[in-house]
Amino acid sequence: MAQTKQEIQALLSSAGSEPRHRFGQNFMIDQNLLRIVADAGEIAPGDRVIEVGPGTGTLTEELLARGAEVIAVEIDRDLAALLRERFRENDKFHLFEGDALAGKHELNAELLSAIRGTNVPGRDVPRTKLVANLPYNIASPLVIELLIAGVELLAFTVQREVADRLRAASDSDAYGPLTVMVQLLSKVEVLRTLPPQAFWPAPKIESALVRLRREDQLGKSAVDFGRFVSRMFSSRRKTLRKSLSQAQVDPKLLDQLSIDPQLRPENLTPAQYLSLFQLHGASPPAE
Repeated sequence: MAQTKQEIQALLSSAGSEPRHRFGQNFMIDQNLLRIVADAGEIAPGDRVIEVGPGTGTLTEELLARGAEVIAVEIDRDLAALLRERFRENDKFHLFEGDALAGKHELNAELLSAIRGTNVPGRDVPRTKLVANLPYNIASPLVIELLIAGVELLAFTVQREVADRLRAASDSDAYGPLTVMVQLLSKVEVLRTLPPQAFWPAPKIESALVRLRREDQLGKSAVDFGRFVSRMFSSRRKTLRKSLSQAQVDPKLLDQLSIDPQLRPENLTPAQYLSLFQLHGASPPAE
């Protein structure tokens, strides 16, 4: 059951804490939406579920009740201590205290180890998912790194603006490197919008519940492809011919793909970007 605003306030007070803007903390207080978020994760007993930003543990309780093994990642020292105390007797709860990201494009080493199962020698690695009310300030880079690392399904809440970018079509203002990467790594579903009143403190904008099912078309080329796309969009108002030249890619490759060199970076679909990247000489993606 979701904790009420008053219960969350009491837990924070007992930990000598309060919502911290720098960590993007907004606590879900709507019981029905909490269950909907958990449902979106399609959790089966024995699934390994990553929860980034567990806060006071309201979603954590729901995940554990459904039989998941929960890997919680909490950067807030006070909340980490609170979680450690609350779930100390549950052997399916594991807490990593720190940032889920070691850098802009790098997962925390402990988290990456847990995803790949290298921290449990001799044990079959269960299906790994993310189910979380993601801190707003790390959502975009985190979901890409988790998909690259092999997380099968991600169900999370995020700002509606980010959700719009994830599902955007080419030729739209929301379309960009994040769109291209995520759509070549997964199937994107925006399941519903969430009102500010579902959280405390209430954010100033709407949120959305997103589900990503991993469908990797990039394989071992994902990191290099990500750099390539970022370079292309760094000059998105220029023509493709000029953007490719600045990215040190031969613009004549566009002719082989029957792409107009006067188009701009936001005009290419993810599939066209992948074809262009492969033609440039990158390793083909894994089957």
